[in-house]
Amino acid sequence: MTMILVCPSCGEECEHLLVDDSRNPVVRCTLCGHTHRRIPPREKEEEEILVRAIVSSEGESRSCTIPLGPAEPVAVGDFLAAECGDEVYGVEVTSIEAGGKRVRRAKARDASTLWTRAIDQVVVRASVHKGWVTSPVSVVCEGNEEFAVGEYWTFGPLPFRISHMKLRDGKVVRREGKKAPARAVKRIYGYRV
Repeated sequence: MTMILVCPSCGEECEHLLVDDSRNPVVRCTLCGHTHRRIPPREKEEEEILVRAIVSSEGESRSCTIPLGPAEPVAVGDFLAAECGDEVYGVEVTSIEAGGKRVRRAKARDASTLWTRAIDQVVVRASVHKGWVTSPVSVVCEGNEEFAVGEYWTFGPLPFRISHMKLRDGKVVRREGKKAPARAVKRIYGYRV
């Protein structure tokens, strides 16, 4: 039996004779006589698919897509890039819909919808205390900007010192100097200075 292959010795694409028909077949080049194992052709990589994504940002939601490999795993908490028309947003997966139910992880081909929230720019809310009066304030900032317990900030007209932070995963950070990125902060608590 003969087959057309590229010879690793002479570099020519030519006929090769089948010498051994085992799991890793051995072939001989008809031009130079070099004997080598036939390297099976690489499997074609599956093309990316577009998974539907709902991107939420401060009360507004948009239907977008996220390009993923069909076998690529997706899990709640993953950071991905969503394409919304000509715009691209950094998003965090908050929920996955697959097979008509919500799951914590799935392969991209099985996910019908990814529920996400935009994390490039986020609104950080703060409760600033002075005596018996608490003032709610907020600021828009980059998702990777860090806040630390004990730091001084000014949101709008209110300067304050951060006393503790509630994170989106439910944790409360109280230790002096502990940091958290804006995208992970649910609310900052502080005292007016």
